[in-house]
Amino acid sequence: MSSWAPTKYKTTNWSSYNDSLKQRGSLSIWFDPEMVWTPPPSGKRGRQQQFSDAAIQTCLTLKVLFGLPLRQTTGFVQSLLRLVGLDWAAPDFSTLCRRQKTLNVNLPYRGSKGPLNLLIDSTGIKAEGEGEWNARKHGVSKRRIWRKIHIGIDEETLEVRTVEVTSSNVGDAPILPELLNQIPPDQDIGSVTADGAYDTRKCHEAIAAREAHAVIPPRKNAKPWKPTSAGAIARNDAVSAQRYLGRTLWRRWSGYHRRSRVETKMHCIKLLGQSLMARDFERQVAEIQVRIAVLNRYTALGIPITEPVG
Repeated sequence: MSSWAPTKYKTTNWSSYNDSLKQRGSLSIWFDPEMVWTPPPSGKRGRQQQFSDAAIQTCLTLKVLFGLPLRQTTGFVQSLLRLVGLDWAAPDFSTLCRRQKTLNVNLPYRGSKGPLNLLIDSTGIKAEGEGEWNARKHGVSKRRIWRKIHIGIDEETLEVRTVEVTSSNVGDAPILPELLNQIPPDQDIGSVTADGAYDTRKCHEAIAAREAHAVIPPRKNAKPWKPTSAGAIARNDAVSAQRYLGRTLWRRWSGYHRRSRVETKMHCIKLLGQSLMARDFERQVAEIQVRIAVLNRYTALGIPITEPVG
């Protein structure tokens, strides 16, 4: 009897993927000479803004990419503007700090060809406190603050489509309806895949309200709910299927393994820094959103296309 072996995959677009990886190191992808750096007059009373949201987001993007403080970010942007021959002024550090708090970050995405298949997950990221080495050597201090990042990614393009940032004491399940609300109403959602923490009535009802299929493993001791709604009926079907097939076969049959892609995306977010540089909540939200905008830009440049071997 032969033993089970994991499926092997090969990358079929090495040439184009290699080019996209080299493009990620180019600063030119963040500076568009056609962008609106200075906004037109708003027509409102009072002092007009000197820099557009796109200009502020560009500066904060470079700050996130290189882990720079605000003052060094200003100097870095000034030098880049001189190198590319643009006579634009660079915002000073106080302007960046003030605008980061209220910045409406633009999350670029291409969109999938058919219905959107969302993969949902959350993770924690440190906002204040010592590093892991100090924590292990001297013990965890009382002032150790974490933020929780909740995201939903497009299974096809691997781009982040929804994001919410909360304090560490907020659960996963209450945030799922808010993540779905960020998807435009005219966007069809094919499926929503999440782990067992989202096996709640509100989550199933929110997914059913978008006429999507829920791929959420029921708890081990799950019992059927009263079939009073579309969400409850769909969840009862999952409970019956899991009892009939077993948890392992159900996960293969339902495609639950695809959720590993959103865990990989969480790892990529932390590659841009294991902790946040901003100190207040609003600026921390903007910092996380800028990180995600960077990752979506990287993803748009190219991702590996694989196929099973054998």
